[in-house]
Amino acid sequence: MESERLVYTLDEALAAVGFGKFQGLVLVYAGFGWFSEAIEIMILSFVGPAVKLKWALSSSEESLLSSVVFAGMLIGAYSWGLTSDNYGRRKAFLSMTVITSGAGFLSAFSPNYISLVFLRCLVGFGLGGGHVFLSWFLEFIPTSHRGKWMVIISIFWTIGTIFEASLAWIVMPILNWRWLLALSAVPSFSLLLFYRLVPESPRYLCLKGRTVHAHQILEKMALVNQKDLPPGMLISYEIIDVDEEYPSEYTSFLSVAREKISIFRSELPGLLLSVVIVDRFGRKPAMTIMFILAWVFLLPLVFSQSAILTTGLLFGARMFSMGTFTVACIYAPELYPTSVRSTGAGVASAIGRIGGMVCPLVAVALTSSCHLKEAIILFEVVIAVTVTCILLFPFETSGRELSDSIAVSDSKQALLAENSSSTPSP
Repeated sequence: MESERLVYTLDEALAAVGFGKFQGLVLVYAGFGWFSEAIEIMILSFVGPAVKLKWALSSSEESLLSSVVFAGMLIGAYSWGLTSDNYGRRKAFLSMTVITSGAGFLSAFSPNYISLVFLRCLVGFGLGGGHVFLSWFLEFIPTSHRGKWMVIISIFWTIGTIFEASLAWIVMPILNWRWLLALSAVPSFSLLLFYRLVPESPRYLCLKGRTVHAHQILEKMALVNQKDLPPGMLISYEIIDVDEEYPSEYTSFLSVAREKISIFRSELPGLLLSVVIVDRFGRKPAMTIMFILAWVFLLPLVFSQSAILTTGLLFGARMFSMGTFTVACIYAPELYPTSVRSTGAGVASAIGRIGGMVCPLVAVALTSSCHLKEAIILFEVVIAVTVTCILLFPFETSGRELSDSIAVSDSKQALLAENSSSTPSP
């Protein structure tokens, strides 16, 4: 009797091992990457006013400290995407973390404004690879759990913002902004300490033909999760699928810190809402619903409101905006096959950084000239345009397996049929 030759795909292997302790460890490392990125971005809210006072900077020079970070992120998002897709997720982690932690720490010793601008731009370049952490984590999750856990990882960002605001509240009155910069670089250094324990993405390894190495990682996943892999041999597809749809002063400073902590608490309800609806309703409906609600909460602020009502409306608007952003961070890497996932998500992230560059300049210009109404109207218009774009997206990724390459689905099905037919009937 002819021997039976069984095969299984990577998605079948991930479904078999489930989401367990192994993915939990991956979640912690990737989440700490986002935690570190949130800290380095949030620090701008505290260092900017302190440096402005210390070096007698203009409002434009203060805004530039934020804009150069996002400019660096724009370049870094695309660069680290290419690095990750061509040389591996782990090598991208190492390079961008060395740059972020090194430049972040050296920022504390900046002798003048120009050197601080340069180093913060370099920090932004390293931070541009934040999407690589998401893509890497995404590639370890079974399809049925993908939406929920990709939302949960975003909680690390919120925790990072609250942590940085709390750290600034404690450090700034006692020490100064240089100490805050140095201490804020510690989480990035900690990523380097555990780098040797980080596994490469099995999807990336399969794509590069390193199926044996990918199988070793899957075996370790099964062992840690106390599950069994499907019987047989792991296979990967490298064929083309044209039918698949992928494609101030310290007193006022403490007030600001307290305000920041309060504001970023609003992100947690938004994240929890995303957990509930992202898999149930799908990516596009979830983003549409939450962004429309954000638009509704902002609309009354076009007119003067009481302080309590204004705070409540801003809380709701940020909550739903954060929920939309979280789902978008899931949706983008799901659209692309493994061969270009980090590059595609990087390009999307880079385009988003343009908004990060422009927003400080526009917001400071409008608010400093008391044009708050115009600022709200501008945000409302941007949200309306964004919702229209979401509705026009041709793809829904909820419940779909990740693609490993651009391949012909008919050929994939034919290959599976051939393997099935090669098994002798009893």
